[in-house]
Amino acid sequence: MDKSTPISEIMTTDVITLNRSDNLDTAEILFKKHKIRHIPVVSGHEILGMLSYTDLLRISFADAVDEHEQDVDTVVYNMFTIEQVMAKNLISVNSDSTIKEVAEILSKREFHALPVVDNNSLVGIVTTTDLINFLIEQF
Repeated sequence: MDKSTPISEIMTTDVITLNRSDNLDTAEILFKKHKIRHIPVVSGHEILGMLSYTDLLRISFADAVDEHEQDVDTVVYNMFTIEQVMAKNLISVNSDSTIKEVAEILSKREFHALPVVDNNSLVGIVTTTDLINFLIEQF
């Protein structure tokens, strides 16, 4: 296993994003439709924060809604904005960061995804699932 492999080899580059003006029902629909757990919140290509599916679960009964159902009870969601719920103090990496460096960051923190930013522009996202899949491929 090459510890110097850049994160660009395993990161997701076709990133689903939200804008600060989007609402939380839109976020829930995107989480379920794309079967993802983290969505960067952006303004243009600049990342402002990260919303996780866990963030939604903390404020709602989202897990009680069938994952195939498109209608979401929006009562709780209307009480909050994306900016109020998203994580704002992000740690990001660049596409040249090594898989080992990213694994060390994720192993020491309580989050499971990192935005990949080059020249102040979001270029990808890397998750613990990406790291696990990379590890599986090595065996």
